Amino acid sequence: MRAALDLFAERGYDNTTVAQIAEQAGLTKSTFFRYFPDKREVLAAGQGTLSQLLSEGIAGAPAAATPLEAVAAALAAVAGAFTPERRDLGQKMEAAIAASGELQERDTLKRVGLATAMTTALKERGVPDATASLASEIGVLALRIANSRWADSTNDQELTALVRQSLHELRTASATLS
Repeated sequence: MRAALDLFAERGYDNTTVAQIAEQAGLTKSTFFRYFPDKREVLAAGQGTLSQLLSEGIAGAPAAATPLEAVAAALAAVAGAFTPERRDLGQKMEAAIAASGELQERDTLKRVGLATAMTTALKERGVPDATASLASEIGVLALRIANSRWADSTNDQELTALVRQSLHELRTASATLS
């Protein structure tokens, strides 16, 4: 992932080939294809792990937790996986996605997958479909906002704090909708 992001920043997504990514990472092209079907999927690496962390976070929330409290537990589990060393990857990923329509499309699909994982976990807790979907979408939006703030080099807050802050802001905003 780091090799791909470095090349995307240097040459642009469209001007970077799988062969170049593999070479930069010290791999063969065939080894690259064992892990990723194409260069676009490099940025979705870890989506399965994130989905699992979200599901486990919701499942592990206290039985009395509201749907948003369960989502908050899931987001805290995910945020803990993003170490300070990964912050520079976040910055590079934000830039790569912003510069490529194809990567924006893949990022949207990734967010849909994360929301689906949370919705499924909430429904397993007995949360009604509409409530589970809404809570999950709020959670994905909170994670996206927090990640964007975390990737900003002028922000020195931990991702966990930014997730809590973003979720609080969205809860407050949603209360004004009715």
